[in-house]
This record gives sequence, structure tokens and C-alpha cells, in this order.
Amino acid sequence: MDFKLSDEQKMIKANMKEFARRYVDPIAAEIDESGRYPAEVIKLLGEKGFMGMPFPEEFGGAGVEYLTYAIAVEELSNSCAATGFTMSVHTGLACGPIALFGSEEQKKKYLTPMARGQHLGAFALTEPGAGTDVGSATTRAVLEGDQYVLNGSKTFTSNGPVADTFVTFAWTDPEDRRKGMSAFIVEKGTPGLTVGEHIMKMGIRASQTSAVFFNDCRIPKENIVGEPGDGLKIAMSCLDHGRIGIAAQAVGIAQAALDESIEYSKQRIQFGKPISKNQAIQWMLADMETDINAGRFLYYYAAWLKDQGQSFGKAASMAKLFCAEMCFKHAGKAVQIFGGYGYCKGQKVERLLRDAKITEIYEGTSEAQRMNIASNLLR
Repeated sequence: MDFKLSDEQKMIKANMKEFARRYVDPIAAEIDESGRYPAEVIKLLGEKGFMGMPFPEEFGGAGVEYLTYAIAVEELSNSCAATGFTMSVHTGLACGPIALFGSEEQKKKYLTPMARGQHLGAFALTEPGAGTDVGSATTRAVLEGDQYVLNGSKTFTSNGPVADTFVTFAWTDPEDRRKGMSAFIVEKGTPGLTVGEHIMKMGIRASQTSAVFFNDCRIPKENIVGEPGDGLKIAMSCLDHGRIGIAAQAVGIAQAALDESIEYSKQRIQFGKPISKNQAIQWMLADMETDINAGRFLYYYAAWLKDQGQSFGKAASMAKLFCAEMCFKHAGKAVQIFGGYGYCKGQKVERLLRDAKITEIYEGTSEAQRMNIASNLLR
């Protein structure tokens, strides 16, 4: 692997950094406090080609490498983790299943407007009684004539309240716990589909999250993604992709924590000198810099493997595990450097610490990542 970024990657990284500085930084604190969905920013991201970066141009994407896309997620998350996550879920988890497993007709009808940022996608897998244990899901899909009828509910559906297109999962053969689950595309406004209210969270508050209910929700049988029984395979594959995005998000949060800490430590005077002159602070900054770069190279490697067409599931889990735990640890260190001021509303590091925690939970908890890594080692 060449650790030198290509000219295209450098350009996209710089473009996203400038976009975030201009459009996201000014509203990040406000949308965190209110939980408001930044529709105007997401629209601009689509117009500038950021919402479908790794997908073919013929289906509305930019046709760039997955690594390039992940670098853009890091830069956006440096300014606002919630906005970075909205883009990551849309790309990796909602567009991904259609791009990787969908029919040509599905790609034309659904992926193209999604990749162009004209429609927003949501990924509806988790249920009240089925988080890490996906097999405990109870949502059913029954084929009646030329339609599937969906019944059940999902929770913690990211992008749910604002999505135009849902990729969801249901049992088509509940007796087969390995190949009995299937994936489906459900359009906003379909009779029988109800989306719950936005769930206010500890962090990433502008990321819209809700329950989703299917009550005799009828969709065309053509809306099944892949073949009947492919659902579990599709979900796990797309979660592998999504974990690269979460690792990149975590690195972006941690980098923001370090940037804030460096600036503050140079300005804060105690005992007649900047606190940056104290070895204790210097060592915190050194540890942050070291771990951030280690995490960055882990997600770079996972994305590179994906771009090379090689197996990357274990690498994605390693990147997600390390980057998430590193992120939460060093966001806490940033608050410590700020002291009492860092614990108060209005400081970016306070928001970063709240945002950091979720990276250890969603798209597979840290414990689930350790299970994935260990299972790969012990095959």
C-alpha cells in the first residue's frame, strides 16, 4: 500500500475541508443543541457530488475509490460528527446494498437519485429485541401474488425521519435462520409504512434517528434486493463497508479534539506560562497524535483492501474497534485539558465527547468487533 495520497484524493480532502469550514462549522453548535436536521447542508453535499462518491458515474456517483470517500467522511466529521454520519449511513448502508446487490432496474430507479443526493437513504435493520443479535429479528415479509407484505418494526433507524428510500430486512423463511432473511427497498409514503419521531440522543443530535413500523406494508416483489434469503449476507457485507465510514468519522472527531486542545493549551496561562509548556499536557497531546495516526492508517488499510477487491471484513472491524475506543478516550483527554471550561456547553470539546461515545456502539459495538476479529483468527 502506498501511503501517499493521490492528487485526486488531496483535492477532494481539501474541497471537503473547505466545504465544512464554510457551511458546517457555522451551524454545528446550533444543530447539536436543537437536534435540527441540516437539510440545506445535505442538499449542498449532493449538489457537489459528495453523497454518492464511490458509485459508478452511470448511476449518479463520482466513481472514486472507497478510500477517497472515507477521507471525505473524516474531514466532514471533524466539523460535525452528525453530518458526517448522515453522509456515511446514506452512502455505506443505504446506497451500498443497492449498488452491490441490486438489479440494474433498482440501480437506475433508486441508486441514481440517491447517489446524486436527490433522495436520502436509511438502513432499517435493528429491532427493539434484535441489536447485535440480528437473528432475533421478528419482522416478516410474506409473498402474496406480485407483492411482499411486510409486518414488524425497526428501531434506531438512522436517517429514518428524513429518508426517501429505506433498505430494510425481514424474514421470508423464518424456519431457516441462516438463509431465511431477505432485503427490501421501501419508498417513503408507501401505505403501511410509518416513521416515528426523531429520537433525541446524547450526541450526534442532528443525525435523525427513529423507529420504523410496517403494518401490512405492500411493496412490489421487484423491490427485493438480490435473491430471497440473501438478507443476512447483504446486511453483514454492508456493515463491513459502513464500519470503514465509522472509523473515519471517529478519526475526524479525535482530530478535532486534538486541534482544539493544541490551540487552547497555547492560550491558557497558569502559573505564569501556557499550559502547553507543562510536560503532562505535552504527553497527552503526543499520545493523541500517535493514536490518531494509528487509527487513520487502520481505516486507510481497510479501505485500500476493499478497493483492491480483497477481503476486508476483519480489517474493517479492527479499524472500527481501535478508532472508536481511541476517539472516546482522547475526546475525554481534550475535556481534561480544557478543565472546567471543557465540561461546559458552548465548548466544542464538550460536544466532541458526547459525539464520540456512539462510535463504540453503532454499526456493531466494540464487543461485536472483537467477536468478529476473533472469529476470523480462529477459523
